[in-house]
Amino acid sequence: MPEKFKLSKKEKEEFKKLLLERKNSIIKKLSQFYRESQEIETDTALDVVDKAETSYTKEFLLGLTDSEREQLQQIDQALDRLEKGEYGHCQVCHKEIGKKRLQIIPWTPYCISCQEKIEGGTPEK
Repeated sequence: MPEKFKLSKKEKEEFKKLLLERKNSIIKKLSQFYRESQEIETDTALDVVDKAETSYTKEFLLGLTDSEREQLQQIDQALDRLEKGEYGHCQVCHKEIGKKRLQIIPWTPYCISCQEKIEGGTPEK
């Protein structure tokens, strides 16, 4: 494994702040979705069409949260890597992830090259 990614204390704090801000944003959004799905559940549907629409809306709201939950997990993993001093290295090839990429997607565990391979279905080991 290569030498640990060198981030200044200020950079570490900035990335930590970005990650925590995104995490809080997702948590608020998930809470809102949950409240909305509860409200839909307690509404009384008058006919079959209303029931179908209510069911669809609830499924839609709950379906939206899957990607947010996955992103929350990625953020927690990124925070863990930051604490361990492993942040900024690709989890596949162990090369440094560019700082510009980290600023845009601070929770990313992969460099662009490995991300493309993974999305193409051929991750490099």
